[in-house]
Amino acid sequence: MEHKTEFKVLGLDYSKTSHGAYLLLLSEVNGNRKLPIIIGSAEAQSIAVILEKMKPQRPFTHDIFKSVLDAFSIALREIHIYNLVDGIFYAKLICNGGQQEVELDSRSSDAIAMAIRFDAPIFVYDFIAEKAAMTPGDLSEEQVIDEPPKKVDELAQLSKEELANRLELALSEENYELASKIRDELNTRS
Repeated sequence: MEHKTEFKVLGLDYSKTSHGAYLLLLSEVNGNRKLPIIIGSAEAQSIAVILEKMKPQRPFTHDIFKSVLDAFSIALREIHIYNLVDGIFYAKLICNGGQQEVELDSRSSDAIAMAIRFDAPIFVYDFIAEKAAMTPGDLSEEQVIDEPPKKVDELAQLSKEELANRLELALSEENYELASKIRDELNTRS
Protein backbone atom coordinates (compact mmCIF):
# COMPACT_ATOMS: atom_id res chain seq x y z
CA MET A 1 0.00 0.00 0.00
CA GLU A 2 1.28 3.43 -0.97
CA HIS A 3 2.16 5.80 1.87
CA LYS A 4 0.15 8.98 1.93
CA THR A 5 0.07 12.24 3.87
CA GLU A 6 -2.94 14.31 4.87
CA PHE A 7 -3.29 17.80 3.43
CA LYS A 8 -5.99 20.46 3.86
CA VAL A 9 -7.13 23.38 1.73
CA LEU A 10 -5.14 26.46 2.66
CA GLY A 11 -6.36 28.93 0.07
CA LEU A 12 -7.56 29.73 -3.38
CA ASP A 13 -6.41 32.57 -5.60
CA TYR A 14 -5.97 33.72 -9.18
CA SER A 15 -3.11 32.13 -11.10
CA LYS A 16 -0.60 34.44 -12.73
CA THR A 17 0.86 31.57 -14.72
CA SER A 18 -2.35 30.23 -16.32
CA HIS A 19 -4.82 32.76 -17.73
CA GLY A 20 -8.39 32.16 -16.52
CA ALA A 21 -7.24 29.54 -14.01
CA TYR A 22 -6.88 29.52 -10.24
CA LEU A 23 -4.27 28.34 -7.79
CA LEU A 24 -5.57 25.96 -5.13
CA LEU A 25 -3.06 25.64 -2.32
CA LEU A 26 -3.05 22.60 -0.06
CA SER A 27 -1.11 22.56 3.20
CA GLU A 28 0.31 19.50 4.94
CA VAL A 29 -1.68 18.84 8.14
CA ASN A 30 1.27 17.70 10.27
CA GLY A 31 4.08 19.41 8.41
CA ASN A 32 5.07 22.54 6.55
CA ARG A 33 4.80 21.54 2.88
CA LYS A 34 2.45 23.32 0.49
CA LEU A 35 1.05 21.73 -2.66
CA PRO A 36 -0.08 24.13 -5.42
CA ILE A 37 -2.66 22.83 -7.91
CA ILE A 38 -3.91 24.83 -10.90
CA ILE A 39 -7.68 24.43 -11.37
CA GLY A 40 -10.42 25.80 -13.59
CA SER A 41 -12.72 28.69 -12.75
CA ALA A 42 -15.88 26.56 -12.31
CA GLU A 43 -14.19 24.31 -9.76
CA ALA A 44 -12.60 27.32 -8.06
CA GLN A 45 -16.01 28.96 -7.71
CA SER A 46 -17.50 25.76 -6.30
CA ILE A 47 -14.69 25.49 -3.75
CA ALA A 48 -14.77 29.22 -2.90
CA VAL A 49 -18.49 29.10 -2.08
CA ILE A 50 -17.84 26.51 0.63
CA LEU A 51 -14.65 28.14 1.95
CA GLU A 52 -16.43 31.50 2.19
CA LYS A 53 -19.55 29.89 3.75
CA MET A 54 -21.78 31.46 1.10
CA LYS A 55 -25.23 30.20 0.19
CA PRO A 56 -25.72 30.02 -3.58
CA GLN A 57 -29.25 30.44 -4.90
CA ARG A 58 -28.90 27.30 -7.01
CA PRO A 59 -26.81 24.21 -6.22
CA PHE A 60 -23.49 23.56 -7.92
CA THR A 61 -22.84 20.19 -9.56
CA HIS A 62 -20.79 19.16 -6.52
CA ASP A 63 -23.77 19.99 -4.26
CA ILE A 64 -26.05 17.83 -6.40
CA PHE A 65 -23.57 14.95 -6.32
CA LYS A 66 -23.33 15.25 -2.52
CA SER A 67 -27.14 15.21 -2.28
CA VAL A 68 -27.28 12.04 -4.38
CA LEU A 69 -24.66 10.32 -2.22
CA ASP A 70 -26.48 11.42 0.94
CA ALA A 71 -29.85 10.21 -0.44
CA PHE A 72 -28.41 6.74 -0.96
CA SER A 73 -26.48 6.71 2.34
CA ILE A 74 -23.11 6.72 0.65
CA ALA A 75 -20.35 8.48 2.57
CA LEU A 76 -17.29 10.08 1.06
CA ARG A 77 -14.71 8.70 3.46
CA GLU A 78 -11.61 10.41 1.99
CA ILE A 79 -9.95 11.43 -1.24
CA HIS A 80 -6.56 10.41 -2.57
CA ILE A 81 -4.39 12.38 -4.95
CA TYR A 82 -2.59 9.35 -6.26
CA ASN A 83 -0.68 10.31 -9.39
CA LEU A 84 0.96 13.21 -11.19
CA VAL A 85 1.62 12.94 -14.92
CA ASP A 86 2.77 15.87 -17.07
CA GLY A 87 1.67 18.37 -14.43
CA ILE A 88 -1.82 16.84 -14.10
CA PHE A 89 -2.90 15.49 -10.71
CA TYR A 90 -5.06 12.36 -10.60
CA ALA A 91 -7.45 11.73 -7.74
CA LYS A 92 -10.03 9.27 -6.54
CA LEU A 93 -12.96 9.44 -4.18
CA ILE A 94 -13.06 6.69 -1.56
CA CYS A 95 -16.76 6.10 -0.87
CA ASN A 96 -18.44 3.77 1.56
CA GLY A 97 -21.99 2.59 1.06
CA GLY A 98 -22.85 0.17 3.82
CA GLN A 99 -20.43 -2.73 3.65
CA GLN A 100 -18.98 -1.90 0.24
CA GLU A 101 -16.12 0.50 -0.38
CA VAL A 102 -15.83 1.98 -3.87
CA GLU A 103 -13.08 4.07 -5.47
CA LEU A 104 -14.22 6.57 -8.10
CA ASP A 105 -11.78 8.23 -10.48
CA SER A 106 -11.93 12.04 -10.34
CA ARG A 107 -10.15 15.20 -11.32
CA SER A 108 -8.28 16.52 -8.29
CA SER A 109 -10.27 19.78 -8.27
CA ASP A 110 -13.60 17.93 -8.26
CA ALA A 111 -12.37 15.54 -5.57
CA ILE A 112 -11.32 18.46 -3.37
CA ALA A 113 -14.64 20.24 -3.98
CA MET A 114 -16.38 17.08 -2.75
CA ALA A 115 -14.00 16.58 0.20
CA ILE A 116 -14.73 20.02 1.61
CA ARG A 117 -18.48 19.40 1.30
CA PHE A 118 -18.21 16.12 3.22
CA ASP A 119 -15.48 17.37 5.56
CA ALA A 120 -13.47 14.37 4.33
CA PRO A 121 -9.68 14.19 4.63
CA ILE A 122 -7.50 14.82 1.60
CA PHE A 123 -4.54 12.47 1.22
CA VAL A 124 -1.62 12.93 -1.15
CA TYR A 125 0.62 9.98 -1.96
CA ASP A 126 4.09 10.66 -0.58
CA PHE A 127 5.91 10.35 -3.91
CA ILE A 128 3.70 13.17 -5.26
CA ALA A 129 4.22 15.36 -2.19
CA GLU A 130 7.99 14.83 -2.48
CA LYS A 131 7.90 15.72 -6.17
CA ALA A 132 5.43 18.64 -6.26
CA ALA A 133 5.08 20.11 -2.75
CA MET A 134 7.15 23.06 -1.57
CA THR A 135 8.57 23.88 1.83
CA PRO A 136 9.00 27.38 3.25
CA GLY A 137 12.65 27.20 2.17
CA ASP A 138 11.62 26.73 -1.48
CA LEU A 139 9.40 29.79 -1.81
CA SER A 140 7.69 32.15 0.56
CA GLU A 141 3.92 31.80 0.80
CA GLU A 142 3.56 35.19 -0.86
CA GLN A 143 5.38 33.79 -3.88
CA VAL A 144 3.22 30.66 -3.91
CA ILE A 145 -0.14 32.41 -3.67
CA ASP A 146 -0.58 35.03 -6.33
CA GLU A 147 -1.98 38.36 -5.20
CA PRO A 148 -5.33 38.71 -6.94
CA PRO A 149 -6.12 41.81 -8.90
CA LYS A 150 -8.40 43.71 -6.57
CA LYS A 151 -10.93 46.42 -7.16
CA VAL A 152 -10.58 47.51 -3.56
CA ASP A 153 -10.15 51.15 -4.55
CA GLU A 154 -13.44 51.07 -6.46
CA LEU A 155 -15.22 49.20 -3.68
CA ALA A 156 -13.71 51.45 -1.01
CA GLN A 157 -15.34 54.46 -2.67
CA LEU A 158 -18.85 53.00 -2.43
CA SER A 159 -21.21 53.54 0.48
CA LYS A 160 -22.34 50.62 2.64
CA GLU A 161 -25.74 50.76 0.95
CA GLU A 162 -24.17 50.67 -2.52
CA LEU A 163 -21.99 47.75 -1.43
CA ALA A 164 -25.02 45.89 -0.07
CA ASN A 165 -26.84 46.41 -3.37
CA ARG A 166 -23.83 45.20 -5.35
CA LEU A 167 -23.50 42.20 -3.05
CA GLU A 168 -27.13 41.25 -3.64
CA LEU A 169 -26.67 41.62 -7.40
CA ALA A 170 -23.46 39.57 -7.41
CA LEU A 171 -25.17 36.77 -5.47
CA SER A 172 -28.21 36.80 -7.79
CA GLU A 173 -25.84 36.53 -10.77
CA GLU A 174 -23.92 33.76 -8.95
CA ASN A 175 -20.70 35.82 -9.16
CA TYR A 176 -19.32 34.54 -5.86
CA GLU A 177 -15.82 35.87 -6.38
CA LEU A 178 -17.09 39.44 -6.57
CA ALA A 179 -19.53 38.78 -3.73
CA SER A 180 -16.65 37.60 -1.56
CA LYS A 181 -14.67 40.78 -2.26
CA ILE A 182 -17.68 42.97 -1.52
CA ARG A 183 -18.37 41.06 1.70
CA ASP A 184 -14.71 41.53 2.73
CA GLU A 185 -15.00 45.28 2.08
CA LEU A 186 -18.19 45.43 4.18
CA ASN A 187 -16.49 43.49 6.98
CA THR A 188 -13.57 45.94 7.09
CA ARG A 189 -16.09 48.70 7.78
CA SER A 190 -17.88 46.90 10.62
